[in-house]
Amino acid sequence: LYSVASSTTNNINMSAPEAKRPKLADKANVLMVGTGEYTTGYVGGTAADSDKGAGVVALTMFDLRRRGKVDRVGMCGVNGKKFPGIRNHMQKNIGDVYNNMDLTCDTFPSDETVDPKAYLDAVSTFQAGDVAIIFTPDDTHYDIAMACIEKGLHVMVTKPIVQTLEHHTNLIKAAKEKNVLVSMEVHKRWDPFYADARDRARSQFGNFQYMYAYMSQPKHQLETFKAWAGKSSDISFYLNSHHIDFSEWTLEGIARPIRVTGTSSTGVAHSKGMKTEDSITLTVQWENLNDKSLGCAVYTSSWVAPKGDVHSQQRFFYMGTNGEINVDQAHRGMTVAQDGKPFASVNPLFMKYTPTNGMFSGQGSYGVKSFECFVDACRAVNAGEKTVQDYDDGSLATVGTTVQGTAILEAGRLSLDADGRPMDIVYGEDGHTPVSIKPHEF
Repeated sequence: LYSVASSTTNNINMSAPEAKRPKLADKANVLMVGTGEYTTGYVGGTAADSDKGAGVVALTMFDLRRRGKVDRVGMCGVNGKKFPGIRNHMQKNIGDVYNNMDLTCDTFPSDETVDPKAYLDAVSTFQAGDVAIIFTPDDTHYDIAMACIEKGLHVMVTKPIVQTLEHHTNLIKAAKEKNVLVSMEVHKRWDPFYADARDRARSQFGNFQYMYAYMSQPKHQLETFKAWAGKSSDISFYLNSHHIDFSEWTLEGIARPIRVTGTSSTGVAHSKGMKTEDSITLTVQWENLNDKSLGCAVYTSSWVAPKGDVHSQQRFFYMGTNGEINVDQAHRGMTVAQDGKPFASVNPLFMKYTPTNGMFSGQGSYGVKSFECFVDACRAVNAGEKTVQDYDDGSLATVGTTVQGTAILEAGRLSLDADGRPMDIVYGEDGHTPVSIKPHEF
């Protein structure tokens, strides 16, 4: 059942799992929950029409296994009938492209089954100390993460980790009780441009004054996400979460968010029969901790942009009392023109898919580093070399250090639903951790 492919084959034997399986002390067993664009690159029966056609999560886990850091790999979705297509897709885009990739992977549910609760069966075949990586629609994160935590698994969840302060608080409590590492996947923390901007802002720019951040994707993404867009989540949870996390990471100990106002643009999605906003802007009032002076941040996200030279426009401007910085994440000075393909600005700093001498060589990309650092952290905790609390230092976006971001996103949604009424973020005794959100009283 569980086979390790030789160095000259690409094994894609995704078989039904056993109830238990031995765990190697120095390697991690990984369950991937979610089978969509970011995990496999497979959308609508073919490769995603984005910069992630070969996926990110599965490719990274197979490469980590090749490099001796991961052992067993599992993948769980809702519709098992998709797995034959996913296997063919991964063979074509991973197995046939890179040498020495073992694609062995246990899949849940079976190929004939549709089961929204398949993750419960999948989790039951893993053991305490194993790793779960969750890339599913936003409204499913909480239930899946809690099931994994209760089993004793370390958990990484795509942003937003959850959609409400209540759920976030519950995750913190559960993680402490089980002593497991729970983190949000925000790969921009490993982008050298963003990391340097953060360090400059913290060490040289003084108190926070102003930030403007913009992130968009082309309107065909509405089709990619039509199953949940406007039903269980929105474009702010999906994209604004990136730069909101950057702010929380950068301003930790310097400033805190105290008020959020949401505004939106509509029209394109509605014309497609989708009841959701096209663009959402959150205006956030931040309070500097040392003197109670105020700063303002404006986060805008959209999924109705025209298709351009990049899949996602991403940029921000940050100003402190002593300095400012501009970062254009979408344009790194590298453009590619090729027969049969549109002109593109490419960013191999995120994912380098082009092989080197037949081998996957994207290990230095921040899309890979985000996952590898988490797997390494879980292995270190399992080995007793580190404690879960050691990673609350900003090296990972742990559940205990990302509460303000959840508060901003939830307050933004509440503001939009209240016709733009500002929402105040209420803090507990420590003055750092949000505990509730209430409408602003004028």
